[in-house]
Amino acid sequence: MKQILIIIIAGLAMTAGGCKKYLDVNTDPNNPVDVQAPLILAPVELNISDNVYGGNAAVILQYFVQGIAPNQPNPGLWNYQLFNNTFDGDWAVVYTTCLQNLKLLNEKAEKSGSYNYSGIAKILTAYTLAAATDIWGDIPYSQAFQGSAKFTPAYDRQEDIYKTIQSLLSAGIADINKNSTIVPSGDDYFYGGAMAKWKKLAYTLKARYFMHLTKATGYTASVQSDSALAVLANGMSSNGDDLQFAYDGAAGDENSWNLAFSPVVTAVLNSTLVDSLKARNDPRLPKMVLPAASTGLYTGRKIGSATGSLDTYSYPADFYGAATASNHIVGYSEALFLKAEAVFIKSGAVAASPVYVSAIKSHFAKLGLDTTSAPVLAYIASRTLSTSNALQRIMEEKNIANFLNMENYNDWRRTGYPVLTPVTGALSAIPRRMLYPQSEILTNPQPQQTALATDRVWWDKP
Repeated sequence: MKQILIIIIAGLAMTAGGCKKYLDVNTDPNNPVDVQAPLILAPVELNISDNVYGGNAAVILQYFVQGIAPNQPNPGLWNYQLFNNTFDGDWAVVYTTCLQNLKLLNEKAEKSGSYNYSGIAKILTAYTLAAATDIWGDIPYSQAFQGSAKFTPAYDRQEDIYKTIQSLLSAGIADINKNSTIVPSGDDYFYGGAMAKWKKLAYTLKARYFMHLTKATGYTASVQSDSALAVLANGMSSNGDDLQFAYDGAAGDENSWNLAFSPVVTAVLNSTLVDSLKARNDPRLPKMVLPAASTGLYTGRKIGSATGSLDTYSYPADFYGAATASNHIVGYSEALFLKAEAVFIKSGAVAASPVYVSAIKSHFAKLGLDTTSAPVLAYIASRTLSTSNALQRIMEEKNIANFLNMENYNDWRRTGYPVLTPVTGALSAIPRRMLYPQSEILTNPQPQQTALATDRVWWDKP
């Protein structure tokens, strides 16, 4: 339904102004020169959910972190056979569909004094820009979006992109604090115009991106942890603050991950994920994983093994995989895991433990499980922290809470957890970045584009 409404809105935008002058041969009613901010926000939010959080690159990252396994033989993307043109569409989504329109939204909103809209635009720009730089490293931004004035923008260093991300988030918070009386409503699919939640999201994202740099050259884990803890004081405070996108499940409005697991795609759950939940006797297993239709067993597929019938493998349970499921883009559980990691770095495992337990419980609660039940308490008791295992367990639990999230790939690269080994038949080590798209190489050649998939981005240090 959202997609249908967006088409209708776009149609209204294109015909708006056509009646201003009965006969105006100099005005093309089918190509408007102006679109109002509310008509830009909804389609951008949809595309961020469908095509950034749940798009092509996001699916490929799930192959890398072994959450998903296609029921296909090698070789393929799943055993690291990557081609530059694989990522043409992802680059177009980031730059043409999202960042270009967010720039337009921000400019229009600032000009009209609609600072809640400009605040949202800046926050979503930061999120989208971070998603892009985390998979590609250096990318264009400061010289981008100039049209014919600059067809070949130079790439900004990833460190500078990260500074821009933090500046955008701070500016977005400042815009919301101007308390404009113009507030989004139905055009804001994420929060329905609840601006306090947008601010909490911005602070939580600041913490996420501070913690990405704990090993980056010129940065220290201690300082980044201090910065993260400072902003988390104003970040998400309950599951009700989560950034998520709801789908009604009608034709054309299915959850993007539901489509990613369609029989035509052949994707099923990976044995690495399913077996880890089974081995720990995790009460979340039936809430996250469907038993195989033909056997009733929880069975993931191991990439590189012989293919089997699709009905012998497990799929995501309805909370994540139904046509009506929401996309869980940034959540309170992640905020708590970020805090647990930062507290561990600063003060050790004992101090981090209560935050870590709260993080696990928040995800159990989100899935509808009783956090006081015996199975849940027994599970938490089996997953206690010590000085030697704290970072590993924090990341393992965060990986579960962030199921299907691109952030799991970032966490694996920066911490090494969960421990992963290359898949059977791997053509290389597990990739540490995406290749630059062929379309960009042809139209805007830059020296960074020679990077291999196994090369590390700037913040990714051993």
